[in-house]
Amino acid sequence: MLRKIIHIDMDAFYASVEQRDHPELRGKPIAVGQAEERSVVATASYEARKFGIHSAMSSKMALRMCPQLIFVPGRMEVYKEISKQIHEIFHNYTDKIEPLSLDEAFLDVTENKPQIKLAVDMAKEIKKLIREKLHLVASAGVSYNKFLAKIASDYRKPDGLCTIHPSQAEEFIKHLPIESFWGIGHVTATKMHSLGIHNGAQLQECSVTMLTRQFGKAGLLYYEFARGIDERPVEAVRIRKSVGCEHTLEKDITQKIPVIIELYHVATELVERLQHADFKGNTLTLKIKFYDFNQITRSLTQNKELTTLEIILPIAKKLLNEVKYDNHPIRLIGLSVSNPLTENEKHTWEQLSFEFSDWK
Repeated sequence: MLRKIIHIDMDAFYASVEQRDHPELRGKPIAVGQAEERSVVATASYEARKFGIHSAMSSKMALRMCPQLIFVPGRMEVYKEISKQIHEIFHNYTDKIEPLSLDEAFLDVTENKPQIKLAVDMAKEIKKLIREKLHLVASAGVSYNKFLAKIASDYRKPDGLCTIHPSQAEEFIKHLPIESFWGIGHVTATKMHSLGIHNGAQLQECSVTMLTRQFGKAGLLYYEFARGIDERPVEAVRIRKSVGCEHTLEKDITQKIPVIIELYHVATELVERLQHADFKGNTLTLKIKFYDFNQITRSLTQNKELTTLEIILPIAKKLLNEVKYDNHPIRLIGLSVSNPLTENEKHTWEQLSFEFSDWK
């Protein structure tokens, strides 16, 4: 049976909530976050996006691009409560819901509670209910798998609704920029460009052998995505795959001792988070963001669980030794533990990692 998948993505969620609750902000360029020297934009209203402002941009740069930008402090508890209300609407249609964040989720409506035949009709109803009950706007994508449903929800934002039918998939994919593909971030896109791959059509011309040679196991995923293949199920219960934390430094630093001190603080917080989440994994990843916002990650997998500062800190220092920062000041340091194992997986495991712009 062909699956029916809907991806719902709230449009500029945090900013839209602030504009809804504060009428004086409506129609104005706003950013959720702090207008401080070292702060970043959490999200921006569509009025602000017209100036090129986007999430994770430094507040300083955002103000330079839009001097009239209004910064609004975030209210996470409010956003969480509204997210719950959104999910209550989803549950009218299905219990197969996979949240990706507070403001987006996949819904498998192949078998649905109201027994509506067309997924696009359900997507229309969900959008309508969110607007009527919560006075917020969502975009929806409908297709036969998660990859295409996500692409579709981004296609006509804001307040978008797009359906990608199986008969249209390959042709639709041909016109996608390579950056739109799941798991392809800045670094991978740059490598794709160097290989002459700029869009879906060019990716479709690549053999699976060539892609796996260049990108490892992820190459097979790219090969399948280019052909509209994605067998991943909508997982109603998501297993935590990592625990991490990161510190944006008060000043960019290049000297070894201050960097080691900051690394120690991050590792200490990571251990506390691991204990609080009761999480155990075997892979430690170091993330470094430089003064120019370029960033790199380095990972190391051990044959033991990473749970204590005594284990984690030496590995973190080893990863840091691979990073050259003498003439490239560091702005942010992050650490995460991933690769959780069940008892049956202790000796037979593989990890396929994707390159995303940031940890969440």
